[in-house]
Amino acid sequence: MIEIVQTGPLNTVQDLGRPGYRAIGVSASGAMDPLAVRTGNVLLGNEQGAAAIEVQTFPFKIRFSAITDFAVTGADGALLLNERDVMAWSIHRAAAGDVLEIRQPRRLGRVYITFSGGVDVPVVMGSRSTTLRGGFGGYDGRPLAAGDALATIPVDGNLPQRAIAVVEPAVALRDFFPAATDDVLPIRAIPAGEHVLFVSDADRFWSQLWRISSQSDRTGYRLSGEPIKPEAPVEMRSHGVVPGVVQVPPGGEPIIQMSDANTAGGYPKIAGVIESDLWRLGQARIGTKIRFVRSTHAEARATEQAVDRYVEDVCRTATMVKRALGIIA
Repeated sequence: MIEIVQTGPLNTVQDLGRPGYRAIGVSASGAMDPLAVRTGNVLLGNEQGAAAIEVQTFPFKIRFSAITDFAVTGADGALLLNERDVMAWSIHRAAAGDVLEIRQPRRLGRVYITFSGGVDVPVVMGSRSTTLRGGFGGYDGRPLAAGDALATIPVDGNLPQRAIAVVEPAVALRDFFPAATDDVLPIRAIPAGEHVLFVSDADRFWSQLWRISSQSDRTGYRLSGEPIKPEAPVEMRSHGVVPGVVQVPPGGEPIIQMSDANTAGGYPKIAGVIESDLWRLGQARIGTKIRFVRSTHAEARATEQAVDRYVEDVCRTATMVKRALGIIA
């Protein structure tokens, strides 16, 4: 068991989400940084979608009640096991009574703790993810609180008692992701259905700097900047919405739909963030400056393939180390 010793608001259990239920009004939810979850799970030998703890408010502290292998991925916060620094993006072994503390990250927004076997909470509609607005999934459909106890799924065999570490995606994949310049995060997107309705304002959507406002959460990021509006008022029927869609409400400040995205909406869609850039948005804090970069379907596909190769490389590396240590044949 894992006891939650200290936590802040909105820290939850998440996996890679529950696709397939949007038609009945159920959002997919899932980790805001799915690449961090996939990487941590692969390091530990789990299925890529095993449930993890998503931490977005700090400090966060847990106590282990039994020997447990774990990995911490995502943001660049200080990690301490029994008050001693430990590495992120690496496997560690905790003994019964050990305490893991995660302090405020330096730059990024979310930390993920994966455990050997994954967090064992009920599967609801094919997923263990918490859906806060619906009040289901995860740990009783709510954020984690001090005193909560989480079980992990039992696994056969042992991991090496020494660390296996990998290069984090931001470094390993830097040739495929445009670098931030002057603290501005470039986010690639493709023009969406109503892009043409914005006429000259469409150019300003791509050229100006936007800032993630305080009116942002797992459902969506509202952007602050000079408003953009269609050339003429437009009335639209509600239509399906997915993470990455950029809608523009009447006030003119865009909203990027995120992991808990609404399932339908009637605001005009000016763009769609490519799926492979959503994990970088998931790590962006309130106040982060972003600039949209016009992309193509071909670039989006090439980046997605690069991310998949990275995860496969992590899997191969972990397997090779375990084989060299005689843990597997």
